[in-house]
Amino acid sequence: MTAFGRLFRTTAFKLSIVYLAVFSAFAAFLIFYISYNTGKILNRRLETTIQEELMRIADQYERGGIRRVTRVIDHLSRRPGAGLYMITDVAGNPIAGNVEGVPVSVLDDVGRRSRPIPYTRLDAPDDDDAKHYAIARVLVLPAGFRVLVGRDIGEREAIREVVGGAFRISIVVMIALGLISWVFVSRRVLKRIDSISATSRQIMAGDLSGRLQVTGTGDEFDRLAESLNAMLGRIERLMIGMKGVSDDIAHDLKTPLTRLRNRVETALRDKSGDEAYREALEQTIEESDQLIRIFDALLKIARVEADSAQLAMERIDLAGIAAEVAELYEPVAEEAGFSLVTEIDETVPINGNRELVGQAIANLLDNGLKYGKSPGGSTPSELVLTLTRADRHEGGGALLSVADHGPGIPEDAREHVAERFVRLEQSRTMPGSGLGLSLVKAVAHMHGAALDFMDNTPGLRVELRFPEADKGET
Repeated sequence: MTAFGRLFRTTAFKLSIVYLAVFSAFAAFLIFYISYNTGKILNRRLETTIQEELMRIADQYERGGIRRVTRVIDHLSRRPGAGLYMITDVAGNPIAGNVEGVPVSVLDDVGRRSRPIPYTRLDAPDDDDAKHYAIARVLVLPAGFRVLVGRDIGEREAIREVVGGAFRISIVVMIALGLISWVFVSRRVLKRIDSISATSRQIMAGDLSGRLQVTGTGDEFDRLAESLNAMLGRIERLMIGMKGVSDDIAHDLKTPLTRLRNRVETALRDKSGDEAYREALEQTIEESDQLIRIFDALLKIARVEADSAQLAMERIDLAGIAAEVAELYEPVAEEAGFSLVTEIDETVPINGNRELVGQAIANLLDNGLKYGKSPGGSTPSELVLTLTRADRHEGGGALLSVADHGPGIPEDAREHVAERFVRLEQSRTMPGSGLGLSLVKAVAHMHGAALDFMDNTPGLRVELRFPEADKGET
């Protein structure tokens, strides 16, 4: 398809045609309106002028009779740019004036309104063959004399001709400007559309880093490009995350699956009897349960990160949830040699999912119990769960934290510790899958909360800052 063929098929072309038709109709209406009303005003002025002159002539007749009227007509007809004047006797013969002749029917038509008539002036050049028209009115004097007063309508016709010429020129100019603007807009639109198509092909080819062009003009194409670029960035991050999860699953689950298979093969080769088989099966079941828990955690993280519509969001009491989770973990903490301290100042409502928020708090406590023991065991291990209302200048809301006095997390590792399957070197000998903090991060993102890892001097302090629920929410 040629470039012009593509231009004719664009929406810009169709819109240009519609706009051109609309503006042409508007221009035609405007010019017609001006022409029509200008003609009406001129006719009204001519009618008024003729009426006033007839009244003056009638007044002159009352003062001096036909002789005075004849002198007045002769005087008026000799003035430069004079109108049409003629006085006739009872038989219709001209006595004075500047009109050579008018149709007899005109003199017999005595009415209250002027009428257009053809005429010939006495002072017209011999080579003037053009037809002249005027509007005139006839006044019958008491003695049967007739007086005709008129005005040439050539001026009115000239104005109409000027308006008509302006209309024709404006239509031509509008069409030319419409075509120029159409070509400009169409080429500009096609250029942006071609850019979008090229970027789409780049993305379909597998390059997720492609982005739509943003020219900086702030027009609708820029706004569309910014929205689509944000969407493409989100898709790219999800795809990278999916690839990372796949790689992590392949890497981190390969070892337990291999261990599981080796244990089964060893049991099959072992001839020790039923007791050895039973022990191997129990270990296999335990390993399988751990794998199931890992997959359950991955599914829950994926569900949370997708912001599934099935996850109910409501106004919940964060203080009550934290207190319930802490009560459940008190026996576990005592058994692990910890002193679990809760510092819940006040009720802070948030908008969220009760189950997921409780799971996040439980994961933080579980993480503290696993890795928060005081080094050397010289001092009792303490785990502190705190909930306070955040300062207004910091955005308000609820500030929940879990602090321990363990080895903590190096500052350079805090940025990646909440990623899937990430486990620090000192924790690789401990049971776990590296998904607990990943779920906390996903829950925090879903609730619009900020997740921070800070130094507790010594130990680690994990903070979750939830936005407070709006007062209108229920």
